Amino acid sequence: MTQEQMLEQIVKQVMSSMGTAAAPATCATGTVTKEDYPIGDKRPELIHSASGKGFKELTLDKLLSGDLKAEDLRISPETLELQAQVAESVKRGAFALNLRRAAELIAVPDARLLEIYNAMRPYKSTKEELLAIAAELKDQYKAPISASLVAEAAEVYYARKRSKEFY
Repeated sequence: MTQEQMLEQIVKQVMSSMGTAAAPATCATGTVTKEDYPIGDKRPELIHSASGKGFKELTLDKLLSGDLKAEDLRISPETLELQAQVAESVKRGAFALNLRRAAELIAVPDARLLEIYNAMRPYKSTKEELLAIAAELKDQYKAPISASLVAEAAEVYYARKRSKEFY
């Protein structure tokens, strides 16, 4: 089994455990396809930063003059959704799902993301601690894809004796 097939199988398992299909999320800008790629060249009016700045406003001159701040350069969930739609249009469903997962994680503060990353290393957390993180992602940050992955990791780590209980 190739790495791509394994990833596809994992994604299908995760999505089925969530009780939902890997359908594209709704995007206020409509659907884009490979014909719209690169979106910045062909549909720049659709792209906005996390702070709401339009793609055409994000220039090097404005950055150097101080008119732009770091948060003006952060990608928005909507832009990631557009990229996911392009990925799906070329039959890259696993990549599209990863982009959607990234989009939902934008709401999670960077410091918390690093804590979660460290907690997910083998032997660093108990099954219950990982399940609590999954619940936090789902309930507090509205990140069901990521929550499902963390919950699955909790089960797998426990079953394979890789959780903190076995350290």
